[in-house]
Amino acid sequence: MSAHSTSEFEGRVALVTGAASGIGAAAARLFAERGARVSVIDIDASGEGTVETIRSAGGEAIFSRADVVDDGAVERAVAHTLEAFGRLDCAFNNAGISGPPHSVADMPLEQWHQGIDVMLTGVFLCMRHEIPRMLEGGGGSIVNCASGAALIGFPGQAAYVASKHGVLGLTKTAAVEYGSRGVLINAICPGTARTAMVESVIAETPELLEELHRLHPIGRIAEPAEIAEAALWLCSGRASFVMGSALVVDGGYVAQ
Repeated sequence: MSAHSTSEFEGRVALVTGAASGIGAAAARLFAERGARVSVIDIDASGEGTVETIRSAGGEAIFSRADVVDDGAVERAVAHTLEAFGRLDCAFNNAGISGPPHSVADMPLEQWHQGIDVMLTGVFLCMRHEIPRMLEGGGGSIVNCASGAALIGFPGQAAYVASKHGVLGLTKTAAVEYGSRGVLINAICPGTARTAMVESVIAETPELLEELHRLHPIGRIAEPAEIAEAALWLCSGRASFVMGSALVVDGGYVAQ
């Protein structure tokens, strides 16, 4: 249980995409621990497990199965949130994917399009439906999940890097458009976290874990909750003068 107030988000409603596992699931649980009612969204039906965890701990949550590249599905998921809880105060647009490494000239077109669709267009579609609901409610906070790869190049991952750079541009533009109307929009740039996606890669290449630890000057990779904490801070009243920012949460990876 966090040392923060368990009522920090009391009366507020938080929406989290990619919340079936990893950073998204950690964020959903933390929002609930601190008093928010949570809308869990994921393409994977195992998002129901996140809801069950929240409910078993005494929190309130609902699940919507939705692919963030499907505009209609995103619209329905946001509408489901409003139907269940009556408002939308916070959104953490976190859904993402990874793909096998390919240099630019060798990257399959399908992998390029999928990366851009999920991680850039998906964030756009989420904000497209979240922002109007927040404006109706008098304001809110949106955090988009970028990456340390939004700030540097990373060989073999052109679609991932390009989409995450795009998320920062999209975040800054939306921030200056809506900040004066009470919707504060920021991004976080995580380093590597111990998610199911990362664990599966490590399982195939055990020596990679040591390499990942070495690449992060802090000496280790992150726990998902450490990344989620940054997203929650940006959604809290403690970040009331922060907008259009890219908060780097990467154990020093980009700094070196």
